[in-house]
Amino acid sequence: MVGTMSAAAVAVWLGSVVSILSRSHADRSVYPSAGVLFVHVLEREYFKGEFPPYPKAGDANSDPITFNTNLKGYPDRPGWLRYIQRTQHSDGVLYGSPTAENAGRPSVIEITAYNRRTFETARHNLVINIMGTEEFPLPYQAEFYIKNMNVEEMLASEVLGDFLGAVKNIWQPDRLNAINITSALDRGGRVPLPINNLKEGVYVMVGADVAFSSCLREVESPHNQQRCSQEMEPSISCDKKFRAQFDIDWCKISLVDINRVFPVYITRPEPGNGILPEFGLYDPPSETLMSRNYFSDFLITLAVPSAVAVVLLFILGYTMCCRREGLEKRNMQTPDIQLVHHNSIQKSSKELRSMSKNREISWPLSTLPVFNPVSGEVVPPLHPDNYETTSMPLMQTQTNLQNQITIPQQRPSGDNYVMSTFRRLEVNGIPEERKVAEALNL
Repeated sequence: MVGTMSAAAVAVWLGSVVSILSRSHADRSVYPSAGVLFVHVLEREYFKGEFPPYPKAGDANSDPITFNTNLKGYPDRPGWLRYIQRTQHSDGVLYGSPTAENAGRPSVIEITAYNRRTFETARHNLVINIMGTEEFPLPYQAEFYIKNMNVEEMLASEVLGDFLGAVKNIWQPDRLNAINITSALDRGGRVPLPINNLKEGVYVMVGADVAFSSCLREVESPHNQQRCSQEMEPSISCDKKFRAQFDIDWCKISLVDINRVFPVYITRPEPGNGILPEFGLYDPPSETLMSRNYFSDFLITLAVPSAVAVVLLFILGYTMCCRREGLEKRNMQTPDIQLVHHNSIQKSSKELRSMSKNREISWPLSTLPVFNPVSGEVVPPLHPDNYETTSMPLMQTQTNLQNQITIPQQRPSGDNYVMSTFRRLEVNGIPEERKVAEALNL
């Protein structure tokens, strides 16, 4: 409904209008009825004129505008009033079904518009005067679940009018009005996937003054109830009246006759005068209370963890120091042949490491020429420069033990000479001299 309504116009409107549709204007008043759907559109085009012109170049018609609505003096709206705005470039909608408890008390709704491009704001007030009448709500109420609609699409006056017209054709009441519209998401529904133009779904409750038609009661038949339990579509004769525009889930239809619903009264205790009963004089604690000594608590807090740490440290030290097997026990449990083999490998490794440190040092004794200290005869080295060592085995066999040469050597004290024994070997057909016993003090 457009324009400010006078008192005379309100009386005429209550008898003919079934739902309230209004446009946003500054500081205006609306008069919805309890039990009748109320819809108020917040138009972006109107609020664009409230913002000053933007100094920079840009299309002002495409400015993103959002709205914030709340009850004056409170952070949120009344419980019966909902708000939706799908995008920043679409209009906002206030909708809901006021109850009889809110009748007679005007509600001032503060509407704040935000221009997201210029960061300007504009604030208007909407005064909602809920009027209670005996005609509403109507006694027979039916709630339909429409699967192919979103709530903002169903709130449009044209779409809602088409739906009420289809319901009137199958119900044939004298008076018919929309009571409430609820999104399926508010009833625990799931957000649809963004494919195949899926919708959220809406619940639309309508009321009439006559009993339900036979078409609406077809869903209560045992055959249709069985089909609904098997998640199959029931057979409804009047479904073709809606199928062209509205996809209704007939298994979720709800038919309520409020004349048969008995109110449940909850007994509440009578309110008192707000004065507490007499409990005697207040006796506060004395100011001379002894201060608590926390020294024992401090000792317990430190002693217990310290004792545990000492015990764990003792166990760890005993395990690491007193339970070690040692080299002696290891050698006792190792066979002698394995120890000898390991010792020889270790000595050879040490010699190779010492030779690799400095390759310019003198050759080992096994490669130096040997001479007879008496005759002065020089024996060629075991490995001459032109000797091929690649074919020599790592370990040489003791085969030609009969070809041994003894060379006398001089003692440092006592006797003049000592005999040094050499073996004469042949490896791969090449004669070779190998020293067996080192000379004493050459």
